[in-house]
Amino acid sequence: MRFLHTALPGVVVVEPDVHRDPRGFFLETYHAGKYRAAGIREMFVQDNHSRSTMGTLRGLHLQRTKMQGKLVRAIEGEIFDVAVDVRAGSPTFGRWTSVTLSAGNFRQCYIPPGFAHGFCVLSDSAQVEYKCTALYDPADEIGIAWNDPALAIPWPVASPILSLRDAANRPLADMRALLPSLPQDGGEGR
Repeated sequence: MRFLHTALPGVVVVEPDVHRDPRGFFLETYHAGKYRAAGIREMFVQDNHSRSTMGTLRGLHLQRTKMQGKLVRAIEGEIFDVAVDVRAGSPTFGRWTSVTLSAGNFRQCYIPPGFAHGFCVLSDSAQVEYKCTALYDPADEIGIAWNDPALAIPWPVASPILSLRDAANRPLADMRALLPSLPQDGGEGR
């Protein structure tokens, strides 16, 4: 298993060892000790599963006070997955990173608490599973506009399929008063 650290501290791409034979394949999708040794120390408390059609864009989402870390993987199809640092006071505030996750590459992306998350579907459909470090609280969730020009994320879809809620998300600059702060210890949300 390989843990690839991105340009954003705390955001990690996980490449599991996939054991293939004539029957198919086997892999560990989570091992607490190995992830902890790689710096992913949070405990996961909720698993989510979505299915979306080509061109769907979900995000950018985060919870304000009950911040969620997420371990994301595509189990069918392919997605363009994005993490944006929105922690007030962070030296990487407003920066983003992306990774392509697919059923074929088996990669996962860990997005720490205090980051906004979103993805768009590149294949005919995609099923995405992700583990969360905090329970979902709809009253605590906020969203940032997927097409915020200040972020300039090069989404691989020009006119995505959006939920009504995501279509109404505002730019990051309009959300500053609602954003989480960098932990006092200067840590990465761990």
